Amino acid sequence: MTTSPFAALGLSPALVRAAGERGYAEPTAIQAAAIPALLEGRDVIASAQTGSGKTAAFVLPMLQQLESAPRGAPRRLRALVLVPTRELAAQVAESIDGLAEHIAVPALKLACVFGGVSINPQMMGLRGGADVVVATPGRLLDLITHNALGLAWVEMLVLDEADRLLDAGFADELARIVALLPRRRQNLLFSATFPPAVQALAQRLLRDPVRIEVASQPGGAPASAPAVTQHAVEVDAARRTALLRHLIQKGQWTRVLVFVATRYATEHVADKLCRTGLAAAAFHGDLSQGARTQALADFKAGRLQVVVATDMAARGLHIEQLPVVVNYDLPRSAVDYVHRIGRTARAGESGLAVSFVSADTEAHFRLIEKRQGQRVERERIAGFEPTEPTEAAAPVADPAGGIKGKRKSKKDKLRESAARAIQQP
Repeated sequence: MTTSPFAALGLSPALVRAAGERGYAEPTAIQAAAIPALLEGRDVIASAQTGSGKTAAFVLPMLQQLESAPRGAPRRLRALVLVPTRELAAQVAESIDGLAEHIAVPALKLACVFGGVSINPQMMGLRGGADVVVATPGRLLDLITHNALGLAWVEMLVLDEADRLLDAGFADELARIVALLPRRRQNLLFSATFPPAVQALAQRLLRDPVRIEVASQPGGAPASAPAVTQHAVEVDAARRTALLRHLIQKGQWTRVLVFVATRYATEHVADKLCRTGLAAAAFHGDLSQGARTQALADFKAGRLQVVVATDMAARGLHIEQLPVVVNYDLPRSAVDYVHRIGRTARAGESGLAVSFVSADTEAHFRLIEKRQGQRVERERIAGFEPTEPTEAAAPVADPAGGIKGKRKSKKDKLRESAARAIQQP
């Protein structure tokens, strides 16, 4: 009898069956590298492209650790997964719940908590404790303040989309959470990207970590990278919406995720597309959680053809058979570019990433190309040829991959503050 590839990694028979039931025929590169190290109890910092199976890479060893709990022991929070967005929290929780169906842990209790909704049902759900909590940092701290849960027994800390959690926006919250954790714990950091400044912060959390990075091909593309075809279309900024509509109709795109720079732009562009008969909706942080959930459900079910989103949709969202991503506005950094185009071509599928490049963003796109080590040929669409001259001046790049001037940004100052706050006990 042939040994399952997952069994060869050290997983229990129940979890091998769980992997098969969830459609994992054989381990991906990140799973094959991470699972044995995690089962040994090592700290891990892992980087691999989006859609590579990172969630299962930490969920399977986590569940095996939970399987070893003595029967009849009090229920305690043993595994904590921190994520930057509500949508990613729900997706990770769904993955844990699906895999946990097959393990011999009686009544494994999982809690998924995030802001934007009432805290009271979450507090009630935590009565009697939980084995695993998936949380956004702010809501986790709210629940701790309300004495709804404690972190004293956490054995495993997972930062999913760790570069975002270690960066400026979550620095203070993460430092407060780390201060409440026990000194002896296993730390797992997973992300598609780890800029140098974030790597320095990560080292403060880790003890003798195993570093895992899926090998890259020349030009910066991961060896097992999904088949993302990148196009860059030159167009005047004022003609982008008309060009978007033209490409959707000509290409017969059944589903397209469009990234813009601001919340106002999501509403503005979505409204213009709706007026031309396309089923489009905005997706941004000011929407209620119910509206965000409904928009994603409609998009996945095919009731929406276009979702126009801010970068909050660039992290963690898994939408099966999403053929096209459009950068209506270019992202601030090459890191965000990688996460955006990673929404397509997931789980072995192919996909198309289209970026609109105008005269005043050409220099910025050249920087993105340089950071990803890949040149994307410029294209022009008949009837939408640009008329504005291209700027000659190149922007100043910051070490994290963004565009800025010489003075330190607020983001840099917060990152430096986090480096001082997050100290390994």
